[in-house]
Amino acid sequence: MRLVVTGGAGFIGSAVVCRTVRDGHTVLTVDKLTYAGRMQALDEVSASPLHRFLKADITDSRAMEVAFADFEPDAILHLAAESHVDRSIDDPNTFITTNVQGTFVLLEAALRYWSRRRNEFRFVHISTDEVFGALGDDGSFDLDSRYAPNSPYAASKAAADHLARAWERTYKLPVIVTNCSNNYGPRQHAEKFIPTVIRHAQAGESIPVYGNGLNIRDWIYVDDHVSGLMATLQHGKPGSTYLFGGRCDVRNLDLAHAICRILDKCAPRSDKKGYASQINLVTDRPGHDFRYSIDPSHAESALHWKANEQLESGLTKTIDWYLANPEWLAPGTVLGRLGSRNADSIGAMP
Repeated sequence: MRLVVTGGAGFIGSAVVCRTVRDGHTVLTVDKLTYAGRMQALDEVSASPLHRFLKADITDSRAMEVAFADFEPDAILHLAAESHVDRSIDDPNTFITTNVQGTFVLLEAALRYWSRRRNEFRFVHISTDEVFGALGDDGSFDLDSRYAPNSPYAASKAAADHLARAWERTYKLPVIVTNCSNNYGPRQHAEKFIPTVIRHAQAGESIPVYGNGLNIRDWIYVDDHVSGLMATLQHGKPGSTYLFGGRCDVRNLDLAHAICRILDKCAPRSDKKGYASQINLVTDRPGHDFRYSIDPSHAESALHWKANEQLESGLTKTIDWYLANPEWLAPGTVLGRLGSRNADSIGAMP
């Protein structure tokens, strides 16, 4: 297939690009290369004749029009998005522009391209479980869950989801929507929770965890998510939605302790004390959703897919990768919660 991957220099996007090129597909990566996009994430495919790169903003309608016309894709996997909740609290305008306006521009460009060709085409819109809001102590998100976003980030992604569905229903553009739980693995940006814990632990600094640490997330290893997206391309039906989760609900505090235990084994402190002694509960994020959990049973049966990586093995792989690639842990220019720019993120969650 010929695939356009937006946001392909980001965390999940680069995993998609590398996987699809390995599988023999021809890929055009479209990325603006903001702070969250790195060309190094594409080193594996940089010399491949199957890979092309276009530095462009998805809100640039002319650039997207030309990209579709020149590349003539069979499908687009739309992952380009601003994704960090703390940043959305401080700067919601950027999230509305990229996530909502950018999705609209892509849908319009795809519609014009597909209308001319009427070929076998798919627009796969990749989204998040945060659009459904917060869960209480019980239950999981499923296909019947209503939208109830609580952060500017979640609201912008919810709006993009609605646009994608509307273009399928109104214009018959073959759109498929996917929603996924928290991803983790190599090449994730340093502002996210797991890299933040690793970085602070290794630096001998306080490891920040929001609130009482009891907020719960469902974690999925990035390669399992990518496998789900590949199954969506192969077996997904336009107009359908597929939810991907790892069946791995963990409290933030427990996850921080799990990371510390693995670090104790593979990179122990010189004083032989456990890294968990560095964990520190900090002021909670405004509007911090209590719990996310996805029921992936529909995707499992409809797409013949299943998340295989266990949390312990996935965390070990992730930690080993970051220890071997410490430059990816450098926080760089990170937007701290509520306006503190150029500072380390505080207990950031994806």
